[in-house]
Amino acid sequence: MEKMYAGARLRQLREDRSMTQSELARLLEISPSYVNQLEHNGRPLTLPVLLKLTETFGVDTEFFAARDTARLIADVREVFDDNTVSGAISAGEVDALTTTLPEVARTLVALHRRYREAVENVATLVTEQGLDRSTAQQPHEEIRDWFYLRRNHVAELDAPAEKLAAELRLHPGEVRSGLATGLLERHGVKVTAESLGPDQHHFDPRRKTLRLSPALRPGQAAFRLASELALLEAGEVIDRLVEDGKFSGDTARRLARIGLANYFAGAVVLPYRVFLGAAERYRYDITRLSDHFGVGFETVCHRLSTLQRPGTRGVPFSFVRVDRAGNISKRQSATGFHFSRVGGSCPLWIVYEAFGSPGRILTQIAELPDGKKYFWLARTVSRAAGGHGDPGKTFAIGLGCELRHAKRLVYSDGLALGTGAAVTPIGMGCKVCERPACPQRAFPAIGKPMRVDEHSSSLLPYPPLG
Repeated sequence: MEKMYAGARLRQLREDRSMTQSELARLLEISPSYVNQLEHNGRPLTLPVLLKLTETFGVDTEFFAARDTARLIADVREVFDDNTVSGAISAGEVDALTTTLPEVARTLVALHRRYREAVENVATLVTEQGLDRSTAQQPHEEIRDWFYLRRNHVAELDAPAEKLAAELRLHPGEVRSGLATGLLERHGVKVTAESLGPDQHHFDPRRKTLRLSPALRPGQAAFRLASELALLEAGEVIDRLVEDGKFSGDTARRLARIGLANYFAGAVVLPYRVFLGAAERYRYDITRLSDHFGVGFETVCHRLSTLQRPGTRGVPFSFVRVDRAGNISKRQSATGFHFSRVGGSCPLWIVYEAFGSPGRILTQIAELPDGKKYFWLARTVSRAAGGHGDPGKTFAIGLGCELRHAKRLVYSDGLALGTGAAVTPIGMGCKVCERPACPQRAFPAIGKPMRVDEHSSSLLPYPPLG
């Protein structure tokens, strides 16, 4: 058995039950000094003590297992990379904080996010006098953070959505008709097809009529049907999740309802166990999954990033959607990959290269400054918007996982994944990136001195000092 140090979780277990170290020692039939050593990671949990804990408190052994703190470490590092925050902290201190005091670290990250929001609000109010304060709060960021903290998995909706899909007997290729029948039989809602201008669908609860744009592809139409069915079937659960989320205002709460309804829709159209089984069988081949379930590339990628049900987890993915200008319009993560809020994204990231090869799936092994490696794939998706002359939409979709999972993906076949791997060094954004020799750098790193000499030049846009 590998040595297990679980001081913080043991202390949490004891404090949640208002017990002293002496009382816990009596229950475990060990000395108080031994308990103290366990809680301060001076000694590992032995198998007899672990079994006694699980029997006494009714917790699973997984409760004491080492937890992946990569996401939390990245969040804490960003706090101290902020040039408006004084102080410095070493990598070892970050690791110690996140491992021994994870709740303190999360509180620190939450406070920093509130601080950044306040700074942005003040800046906006100063430069745009008379602007409504609520417009500066960017409520969509609240929703992204909420899903991020849940690792993009909402068990309260995923399980009932899967159950509903079984009750409606939805089968690939027949999902749209099955959902329309379910809406009519369960809720008396009639589905019609008619032109709605720029809108994709509209539901009239008084007339119990759901109108769909005929321009929608079958997969898109099914998703819109499922999103309205979500509010009818799981409205109370969605309302409770929104209430518990303590979002800042009415706009954020409405966006949260839409986001949760869309999550439920994805879980109905692509039921968890059925979809995970197909994903494993096809080795996460997105094109085959799209064909099998009759949905688009983006929908499949987004659903793949949600497969984190305890006991039956898929590959933990990060999902991102960006436009040509580098704006990230969607980002969800079940991994330790961190999307920076400071300084934009890295131009060396494969997601941006996808625009140069429309429709092709590109791959990249990317290494972050902390040495952690990720396997990324990216492809563009395009959507027409109206008739001739109307501008359409083109995005790049990125899906990434830790390199250790790459062999489970068909896209890694034929690639060197070990010491001979072709690795691209990327960062979280130029302003916080620690790579001084990057020729693609757009901004100097915050807090790092530059070499400025009027009598010499460099291939590097912002050469470091020394």
